[in-house]
Amino acid sequence: MTKTALITGASRGLGRALAAELTRDGWTVVVDARSAGELAKAAADLGPNAVAVPGDVTDPAHRAALVRAVEEAGGIDLLVNNASTLGTTPLPRLADQPLDELEAAFRTNVLAPLALVQAFLPGLRERRGAVLNITSDAAVEGYETWGGYGSTKAALDQLSNVLAAEEPDLAVWCVDPGEMSTDMLRAAGEDADAAPPPERTAAALRALISDRRPSGRYRADDLAPAAHPEGTGQ
Repeated sequence: MTKTALITGASRGLGRALAAELTRDGWTVVVDARSAGELAKAAADLGPNAVAVPGDVTDPAHRAALVRAVEEAGGIDLLVNNASTLGTTPLPRLADQPLDELEAAFRTNVLAPLALVQAFLPGLRERRGAVLNITSDAAVEGYETWGGYGSTKAALDQLSNVLAAEEPDLAVWCVDPGEMSTDMLRAAGEDADAAPPPERTAAALRALISDRRPSGRYRADDLAPAAHPEGTGQ
Protein backbone atom coordinates (compact mmCIF):
# COMPACT_ATOMS: atom_id res chain seq x y z
CA MET A 1 0.00 0.00 0.00
CA THR A 2 1.35 3.41 -0.98
CA LYS A 3 1.96 5.73 1.96
CA THR A 4 0.80 9.33 1.88
CA ALA A 5 2.44 12.36 3.50
CA LEU A 6 1.25 15.93 3.82
CA ILE A 7 4.17 18.36 3.82
CA THR A 8 3.44 22.04 4.40
CA GLY A 9 5.72 24.74 3.09
CA ALA A 10 7.04 22.48 0.33
CA SER A 11 7.62 24.79 -2.63
CA ARG A 12 11.29 25.19 -1.72
CA GLY A 13 13.87 24.59 1.00
CA LEU A 14 13.51 21.74 3.44
CA GLY A 15 9.90 20.94 2.59
CA ARG A 16 10.66 20.45 -1.09
CA ALA A 17 13.81 18.45 -0.32
CA LEU A 18 11.93 16.12 2.03
CA ALA A 19 9.15 15.67 -0.52
CA ALA A 20 11.80 14.61 -3.05
CA GLU A 21 13.21 12.06 -0.58
CA LEU A 22 9.80 10.54 0.08
CA THR A 23 8.67 10.40 -3.55
CA ARG A 24 11.87 8.54 -4.38
CA ASP A 25 10.80 6.02 -1.74
CA GLY A 26 7.41 5.60 -3.42
CA TRP A 27 5.33 7.86 -1.17
CA THR A 28 2.51 10.03 -2.43
CA VAL A 29 3.05 13.57 -1.16
CA VAL A 30 0.44 16.29 -0.81
CA VAL A 31 2.35 19.57 -0.72
CA ASP A 32 1.29 23.11 0.05
CA ALA A 33 2.74 26.62 -0.04
CA ARG A 34 1.39 30.13 -0.36
CA SER A 35 2.90 30.73 -3.81
CA ALA A 36 0.84 28.77 -6.34
CA GLY A 37 3.40 29.24 -9.10
CA GLU A 38 6.39 28.04 -7.09
CA LEU A 39 4.39 25.14 -5.71
CA ALA A 40 3.23 24.03 -9.17
CA LYS A 41 6.83 24.02 -10.41
CA ALA A 42 7.99 22.06 -7.35
CA ALA A 43 5.21 19.49 -7.81
CA ALA A 44 6.03 19.10 -11.50
CA ASP A 45 9.66 18.47 -10.62
CA LEU A 46 8.64 15.93 -7.96
CA GLY A 47 6.64 13.91 -10.46
CA PRO A 48 3.24 12.23 -10.66
CA ASN A 49 3.14 11.24 -6.99
CA ALA A 50 3.01 14.90 -5.88
CA VAL A 51 -0.31 16.70 -5.39
CA ALA A 52 -0.09 20.49 -5.11
CA VAL A 53 -2.65 22.36 -2.99
CA PRO A 54 -1.67 26.06 -2.79
CA GLY A 55 -2.79 28.18 0.12
CA ASP A 56 -2.03 29.52 3.59
CA VAL A 57 -2.05 27.08 6.51
CA THR A 58 -3.67 29.72 8.72
CA ASP A 59 -6.78 29.65 6.47
CA PRO A 60 -9.38 27.09 7.65
CA ALA A 61 -10.71 26.70 4.09
CA HIS A 62 -7.23 25.80 2.86
CA ARG A 63 -6.77 23.28 5.66
CA ALA A 64 -10.09 21.70 4.65
CA ALA A 65 -8.79 21.46 1.07
CA LEU A 66 -5.68 19.69 2.36
CA VAL A 67 -7.85 17.17 4.21
CA ARG A 68 -9.81 16.47 1.02
CA ALA A 69 -6.65 16.05 -1.04
CA VAL A 70 -5.16 13.61 1.46
CA GLU A 71 -8.39 11.60 1.61
CA GLU A 72 -8.45 11.40 -2.20
CA ALA A 73 -4.84 10.16 -2.08
CA GLY A 74 -5.87 7.30 0.20
CA GLY A 75 -5.40 8.59 3.74
CA ILE A 76 -2.70 10.04 5.97
CA ASP A 77 0.44 8.26 7.15
CA LEU A 78 2.66 11.25 7.90
CA LEU A 79 1.94 14.90 8.71
CA VAL A 80 4.92 17.22 8.35
CA ASN A 81 4.38 20.69 9.83
CA ASN A 82 7.18 22.52 8.04
CA ALA A 83 5.51 25.80 6.97
CA SER A 84 6.83 28.60 9.13
CA THR A 85 7.40 32.34 9.34
CA LEU A 86 10.13 34.38 10.99
CA GLY A 87 7.58 37.02 11.87
CA THR A 88 8.98 40.52 12.18
CA THR A 89 12.08 41.21 10.08
CA PRO A 90 14.68 42.45 10.68
CA LEU A 91 14.43 40.36 13.84
CA PRO A 92 13.76 42.78 16.73
CA ARG A 93 14.68 42.71 20.39
CA LEU A 94 11.76 41.76 22.61
CA ALA A 95 11.48 45.36 23.80
CA ASP A 96 10.62 46.33 20.23
CA GLN A 97 8.58 43.29 19.16
CA PRO A 98 5.26 44.34 17.58
CA LEU A 99 2.68 42.24 19.35
CA ASP A 100 0.34 41.98 16.39
CA GLU A 101 3.14 40.55 14.25
CA LEU A 102 4.08 38.08 16.99
CA GLU A 103 0.43 37.03 17.22
CA ALA A 104 0.44 36.39 13.46
CA ALA A 105 3.61 34.30 13.80
CA PHE A 106 1.95 32.17 16.48
CA ARG A 107 -0.98 31.59 14.12
CA THR A 108 1.38 30.21 11.45
CA ASN A 109 3.95 28.41 13.60
CA VAL A 110 1.78 27.02 16.42
CA LEU A 111 -1.96 27.23 15.86
CA ALA A 112 -1.94 26.05 12.23
CA PRO A 113 0.15 22.95 13.03
CA LEU A 114 -2.18 22.13 15.92
CA ALA A 115 -5.23 22.63 13.69
CA LEU A 116 -3.76 20.22 11.14
CA VAL A 117 -3.00 17.68 13.86
CA GLN A 118 -6.60 17.91 15.05
CA ALA A 119 -7.93 17.54 11.49
CA PHE A 120 -5.80 14.50 10.67
CA LEU A 121 -5.73 12.79 14.06
CA PRO A 122 -8.50 10.26 13.29
CA GLY A 123 -6.68 9.09 10.18
CA LEU A 124 -3.30 9.08 11.89
CA ARG A 125 -4.71 6.95 14.70
CA GLU A 126 -6.28 4.51 12.25
CA ARG A 127 -3.02 4.03 10.33
CA ARG A 128 -0.68 4.37 13.34
CA GLY A 129 0.94 7.27 11.53
CA ALA A 130 3.45 9.93 12.45
CA VAL A 131 3.69 13.67 13.02
CA LEU A 132 6.91 15.54 12.24
CA ASN A 133 7.11 19.12 13.52
CA ILE A 134 10.04 21.27 12.38
CA THR A 135 11.43 23.30 15.27
CA SER A 136 14.60 25.35 15.82
CA ASP A 137 17.49 25.74 18.23
CA ALA A 138 16.01 29.20 18.86
CA ALA A 139 13.33 27.36 20.86
CA VAL A 140 15.85 26.43 23.54
CA GLU A 141 18.70 28.97 23.22
CA GLY A 142 18.65 32.61 24.29
CA TYR A 143 19.76 34.25 21.05
CA GLU A 144 19.34 38.01 21.01
CA THR A 145 16.58 39.19 18.62
CA TRP A 146 15.26 35.63 18.18
CA GLY A 147 12.81 35.84 21.08
CA GLY A 148 9.63 36.16 19.05
CA TYR A 149 10.35 33.41 16.55
CA GLY A 150 11.97 31.24 19.23
CA SER A 151 8.93 31.49 21.48
CA THR A 152 6.72 30.13 18.70
CA LYS A 153 9.03 27.17 18.21
CA ALA A 154 9.22 26.56 21.96
CA ALA A 155 5.43 26.34 21.96
CA LEU A 156 5.55 23.88 19.05
CA ASP A 157 8.08 21.80 20.99
CA GLN A 158 5.72 21.55 23.95
CA LEU A 159 2.73 20.71 21.77
CA SER A 160 4.84 17.88 20.36
CA ASN A 161 5.80 16.65 23.84
CA VAL A 162 2.20 16.54 25.02
CA LEU A 163 0.88 15.03 21.79
CA ALA A 164 3.41 12.20 22.14
CA ALA A 165 2.20 11.56 25.70
CA GLU A 166 -1.46 11.67 24.71
CA GLU A 167 -1.10 9.58 21.53
CA PRO A 168 1.36 6.77 22.36
CA ASP A 169 0.43 4.78 19.24
CA LEU A 170 1.70 7.58 17.01
CA ALA A 171 5.27 8.59 16.36
CA VAL A 172 5.57 12.30 17.21
CA TRP A 173 8.89 13.91 16.33
CA CYS A 174 10.09 17.47 16.78
CA VAL A 175 13.28 18.10 14.82
CA ASP A 176 15.74 21.00 14.93
CA PRO A 177 17.07 21.03 11.36
CA GLY A 178 20.08 23.22 12.12
CA GLU A 179 21.28 25.94 9.78
CA MET A 180 20.42 25.41 6.12
CA SER A 181 20.98 27.43 2.99
CA THR A 182 17.44 28.76 2.70
CA ASP A 183 15.67 32.02 1.99
CA MET A 184 14.42 32.05 5.59
CA LEU A 185 17.94 32.00 7.02
CA ARG A 186 18.91 34.74 4.59
CA ALA A 187 15.90 36.84 5.67
CA ALA A 188 17.07 36.47 9.27
CA GLY A 189 20.29 38.24 8.33
CA GLU A 190 22.49 35.13 8.54
CA ASP A 191 25.05 33.90 6.00
CA ALA A 192 22.85 31.38 4.24
CA ASP A 193 25.40 30.76 1.50
CA ALA A 194 27.79 29.25 4.04
CA ALA A 195 25.17 26.88 5.47
CA PRO A 196 24.64 23.28 4.31
CA PRO A 197 21.93 22.60 1.71
CA PRO A 198 18.47 21.52 2.94
CA GLU A 199 18.92 18.21 1.11
CA ARG A 200 21.34 17.08 3.82
CA THR A 201 18.74 17.64 6.52
CA ALA A 202 16.05 16.02 4.37
CA ALA A 203 18.14 12.85 4.16
CA ALA A 204 18.37 12.79 7.96
CA LEU A 205 14.59 13.21 8.23
CA ARG A 206 14.09 10.37 5.77
CA ALA A 207 16.12 8.11 8.06
CA LEU A 208 14.05 9.19 11.06
CA ILE A 209 10.84 8.39 9.21
CA SER A 210 11.93 5.11 7.67
CA ASP A 211 13.40 3.85 10.98
CA ARG A 212 10.33 5.11 12.89
CA ARG A 213 12.44 6.26 15.79
CA PRO A 214 10.75 6.79 19.17
CA SER A 215 8.80 9.99 19.73
CA GLY A 216 10.97 12.83 20.97
CA ARG A 217 12.98 15.91 20.10
CA TYR A 218 15.90 15.39 17.75
CA ARG A 219 18.65 17.45 16.15
CA ALA A 220 19.13 16.63 12.48
CA ASP A 221 22.90 16.55 13.01
CA ASP A 222 22.43 13.73 15.53
CA LEU A 223 20.20 11.54 13.39
CA ALA A 224 22.84 8.88 12.87
CA PRO A 225 21.88 5.21 13.34
CA ALA A 226 23.07 5.16 16.97
CA ALA A 227 21.54 8.51 17.96
CA HIS A 228 18.92 8.89 20.68
CA PRO A 229 16.22 11.56 21.15
CA GLU A 230 16.49 14.33 23.66
CA GLY A 231 14.33 13.48 26.63
CA THR A 232 12.07 10.49 27.06
CA GLY A 233 10.49 8.97 23.98
CA GLN A 234 7.00 7.58 23.92
